[in-house]
Order: sequence, then C-alpha cells, then structure tokens
Amino acid sequence: MRRRPLPTAAEAAAILAQRRSRPPGRPPKAMGTALTPFLKSLEARFGASVSPLAARWKEIVGETLAKRTEPVRLTKPRGGGPGVLELKVDGPAAALVQHQAPDILERVKLVLGEGAVDKIRIVQGPVRAPAATAKRPARRGTGPLDAAAEAELAKGLAEVPDGELKAALLRLGRGVFRRGD
Repeated sequence: MRRRPLPTAAEAAAILAQRRSRPPGRPPKAMGTALTPFLKSLEARFGASVSPLAARWKEIVGETLAKRTEPVRLTKPRGGGPGVLELKVDGPAAALVQHQAPDILERVKLVLGEGAVDKIRIVQGPVRAPAATAKRPARRGTGPLDAAAEAELAKGLAEVPDGELKAALLRLGRGVFRRGD
C-alpha cells in the first residue's frame, strides 16, 4: 500500500475553504438548570414538598402540638391555585388542631408564601416523634446519701416499726433528699 503525500499549505487552505468543519460541541447545561423544568412539572402535578414546613414545624404550631402533629403532604389542585396541607394528628389532638386551624394556616403562609395553602386537611393516625423530643431525660444520681442526710432521715423514721412500710418510706425519703426538695 502506497502512502499519499501530505497536502501543501496552499492545498490545505483550498480543502478547508471547500469543506466546513464541524462546530465544537457546547458544554452541557448545569444540572440545576437542566432539572428545573422537570421539577416544576412534578411540583405542579403532585404538589410541593412539606420539608420547609417540617423543618420549622415546632415554630409554626408550638411545642405542644408539634409532639402530636406532623405535616404529611401538600397537594395542589389541577387547575392551579392554593393547595391543601394534609396534617397527621395523634387522636384527641385533632379537635385542638381543628380549633387552631386558621392560626396554623396563617403561620404556614408565612413560611411557604401567600397563596400557597388555603385549607388544612386533618388525618388521624400515629405521629412520629420529633427528633428534638426523642432524647431521653438525664438520669438523676442514684448514689448514696451523705451521712448527715441519712441520719436526719433515720431520726424522722425512728418511731415507724420495721417492715415494708419503713423500707418504702426510706426509699421515698432518699429520693426526696437526692432531688433537693
């Protein structure tokens, strides 16, 4: 096989003048820009996420109701317009939530914006414990009392006959002295 000689500079210029080269490819769009239309269509179809509400739920409804309620879903009607916030409420707290629904709705509008929600739907069911309230309280010290407190407790129970009652009163007294009441 015979090799072809390379073209001269003049021949290369003539070849390039006749043929157009392929334009360089464009860099891909940023992921956020590429996904925005898709995410907007999902939001229009299924409703917005309740994660902004869940993050600030304790501030919106207060500590007492935050333990007994949780936002589940935000649904929007097909024709557009304000949506419906679905709350999962622990049994008897539903009446309290229903009574405070207008106030809760106003606070939700502060977080999500005006026109995002206009109704609250209450669904009764078990509520997951918020992370802040899931902590166990610190245990009190269970060590022995100091000698002075033990002597004072024994002096106060000197007239009580030995038995289960005296043992129960000793345990109660030690608990009271440990708490400092």
